[in-house]
Amino acid sequence: MMGKDGSMMKAWEATVKKTQAVAKRRANSIFGTAHGGHGDEEDNRDETEVYMAERVLPNGDYYKGEWADNFPHGKGKYLWTDGCIYVGEWFKGKTMGKGRFTWPTGPCYEGEFKSGYMDGIGSYSAANGDTYKGQWVMNLKHGHGEKVYSNGDKYEGEWRRGLQDGQGKYAWKDEKYYIGEWRNGSIWGKGSFVWSNGNRYDGYWEDGLPKGSGTFKWSDGSFYVGNWSKDPRDQSGTYYPFDGSSEGHLDWDPQQVYNELSEHQISPGEKVSILPSQKRLAVWRSTKGGGGGGDGSTTKPRRMSVDARVSVGLEKPSDRMHLWGSDGEGTNTNNSNSHSNNGSGTPIKDDNDLLSLHIQSSNPKQTLKAPKKSKRQGETICKGHKNYELMLNLQLGIRHSVGRPAPSASFDLKPSAFDSKEKVWTRFPPEGSKYTPPHPSSEFKWKDYCPVVFRTLRRLFKVDAADYMLSICGNDALRELSSPGKSGSFFYLTNDDRYMIKTMKKAEAKALLRMLPAYYNHFRAFDNALVTKFYGLHCVKLNGPSQKKVRFIIMGNLFCSEYTIHRRYDLKGSSLGRITTKPESEITETTILKDLDLSFIFRLQKSWFQEFCRQIDRDCELLEQEGIMDYSLLVGIHFKDISPEGDLIPSTSHTPPGDSESEGTPRISRADMDQLLLDPSKWESIKLGVNMPARVERTVRKLSDCELQLVGEPIGEYYEVVLFFGVIDILQDYDISKKLEHAYKSIQYDPTSISAVDPRQYSRRFRDFIFKVFSQDS
Repeated sequence: MMGKDGSMMKAWEATVKKTQAVAKRRANSIFGTAHGGHGDEEDNRDETEVYMAERVLPNGDYYKGEWADNFPHGKGKYLWTDGCIYVGEWFKGKTMGKGRFTWPTGPCYEGEFKSGYMDGIGSYSAANGDTYKGQWVMNLKHGHGEKVYSNGDKYEGEWRRGLQDGQGKYAWKDEKYYIGEWRNGSIWGKGSFVWSNGNRYDGYWEDGLPKGSGTFKWSDGSFYVGNWSKDPRDQSGTYYPFDGSSEGHLDWDPQQVYNELSEHQISPGEKVSILPSQKRLAVWRSTKGGGGGGDGSTTKPRRMSVDARVSVGLEKPSDRMHLWGSDGEGTNTNNSNSHSNNGSGTPIKDDNDLLSLHIQSSNPKQTLKAPKKSKRQGETICKGHKNYELMLNLQLGIRHSVGRPAPSASFDLKPSAFDSKEKVWTRFPPEGSKYTPPHPSSEFKWKDYCPVVFRTLRRLFKVDAADYMLSICGNDALRELSSPGKSGSFFYLTNDDRYMIKTMKKAEAKALLRMLPAYYNHFRAFDNALVTKFYGLHCVKLNGPSQKKVRFIIMGNLFCSEYTIHRRYDLKGSSLGRITTKPESEITETTILKDLDLSFIFRLQKSWFQEFCRQIDRDCELLEQEGIMDYSLLVGIHFKDISPEGDLIPSTSHTPPGDSESEGTPRISRADMDQLLLDPSKWESIKLGVNMPARVERTVRKLSDCELQLVGEPIGEYYEVVLFFGVIDILQDYDISKKLEHAYKSIQYDPTSISAVDPRQYSRRFRDFIFKVFSQDS
C-alpha cells in the first residue's frame, strides 16, 4: 500500500512540476522574463522546449540547429544572403555564448558573444592579415589584448574602445620597440623607445613624439638630458659623454630623433564593413501557432520590414513579430504600466483594448512641451558699457599670460608651483612698456595666481593655447549674463560659448588655492572627473583712490554644444526653496530649473552608469575632504524628437524591463550604437557628461503630508535624449556664515531639507539623491 501511495505521490509531483513549467512559460510569453545575463540562461533553457530545426527563411536566409519559440535557441548555424555566417550558441534569437562569425570577404571572429555583440574573450583575423586576440566589449577591443599586424609589427597591452590606451608595448618588424603609456591609439605619456642598436629614449611623449623632459642614451653609455620639443626653439638640454671623453656625439642634433621616429608609424587598424550586431534575423511568427517556415501551418505569416514595421495589414499586439537586434523597434506591448488598466482605471478587456492603448500611449493626457526658444544669452559688452574697460583689461591680461613664453613643464609639478604666494604682478600703463602693449584703457595691474599650475591644467585638458587666446581675446566681445548669481558674482561668456568667466570673492579664491593641489591630482588620476574645469585664476587691480581688486576664474562652459539644450537643471538633493518661481509661460531653454522641478529619471547604458557612479563617488570624496559643500549637479537635456508644434515625442522603441529578448542590449538606438562602433574615433566626442546618448523616463510627484516627493514616481514614458552634466559651484567652504545659516534655518525648517549642512552630510545626501534620479537602463 505504501509503495502504491509513493508512486501516486511521485506522479502527482511530476504533474504539478510540469503544470508549473507550462504556466511559467505562458506567463513569460505574455509579460516577459527578467534575466541578468548568462546566470539565468540555463534555467530558461531547461523550461523551454528546444528541438532541432532547419529553416529557409522568407528573405533567403538559412538556419540549421536548435530552435525554440520561433527563435534560434541553443547551438546552430545561420547563413545570411550576403554571405555572412555565424556558427555557435544562441539565446532567444541572439548570439550569446561562444561562436564564430565570418564575413564573405574573409575576416573571422571566434570567441564570446553577448546580446549580438562580440563581447568577452575572442580572436579576430582581418582580411589584410592582421590578427587580434584578447578582450572585447560591444564589438570593440577593450581590455588586455595582443595584435599582430600583417607588416610584421606587434602590439601587446591595454585597449580602450578599439584603440591602444593605457600601458602597452609596440614592436616594429626591424626590432625597434616602444614600451609605456598610450592614449587614444597614440604614444602619449611616459615611456621608452629602444633602437635595435641599443640607443634609447626615456621620458615623456605627446601625440607619438617626445615632448617634455626626457633622456636619450647611447649604447656606449653617454647620454643627453633636457626638454624635448618638435619645435627646435623649445628644445634645450645638456650632453654628458661617457667617462668624461671629450669626443663622443658632440655633433649630434636632438632633431635626428624626430626624423627617425617619423619613419616608425603605428599601423592603422582595419575598419569592419558591417558588425555582427547589425545583422538582423528574418524571423517571423504566424498568428495561429505555426512555427514558421515549412511546419505545415496554413496561416500566412506576415513579414517584418527592416525598420520593424508590418508590411501588410494591422495585427494585434499578441501577433507582434520579432526582429533580432532591433532594440525593441517592433514595439513590444508588454508595458508594465499597461497590464491592468488603460490609464483611466478601466480594466482592459481584450486585445483590441490593449492595441488601442498602445496606439495612444504616445499621447498622454498632459503632453510635455519643449520650453520656448530663447535669444542668445547675455548682453554684448560694447563701448559705453559700464564693464567695457574691465573687459579690455581682462583680455589684455589673458593675452599677456598665455602668450608669455615658458618651458613645457612636466605634469609632475613641484610643491612650490602650488604656493598661494606664487603669483605674478604685471603693470599695464596706457603707453605700454617693455613687456606690455599700449592700450586705450586706464592703467591697471594684472596678477596671475599659480601660473605654472593653470598652464599645466590647460595642457591636461587638451586646450590649445592659440584657440584659448582667440576665444577670450579675439575681435569678438564678451557677453555679460543678464543678472549676477546668488553669490553676487557676475558671469561673462566668450563669443564662441566655450568659456565662462566669473568674478570671485576673496574667500572663493582662497578656497580654490587651498584645494588646488588636490584638485590638480584629482584630474591627473581621473580623466572623467565631473567637477568644474578651471583654466586660470587672475586679478585686475584698478588704479585710483579705491585700488579696487576684481578676481576672475575662467571655466569651461558645460553647455557649449552643437545640440540645443532644451532643459537645464541645477540639482542639490535638498528641497527648501528648490523650485523655480517663474510661471510656466516665462520658462525658456536657458531657465535653470531645480530639484522640485525635475520630472524625469535619467537612464544611462550599463557601462556608462557604472562609470558615472564611480566618478560621482570620487568627486564627492574630494569635495568632502576639502570641506566643500553647496555644490550641485548641472544637467542639460537635448530631446531628439520634437514635433513641429513643440511637443516632446516619447520613444516608441521602449521594451519594458523584464523582457528577456532585450536584456543586456544598450539603450541608445541600435543604429546610433553601430554607427559609433564602426568608427571608434567618433567615441572621442562622447565622454562622461558630454554628448551622452541616453533616455529619460517621465515621473509624477505625489503630495504626501502636504509635501511634494523629492523624486517622483516613474510612469513608463520614455524620451530619447543627449545629456550633458557636471558638478559645479565647488568653492563654498562650510565657514562660519554657512554654520550660522544652518543653525538659523534648522529652527524654522526640517534640517535635512536645507542646503547649508556640513560637508560630510552634504556629500551623503547629494549622492543619495543623484543615485535616485540617475539609474541603469536595464
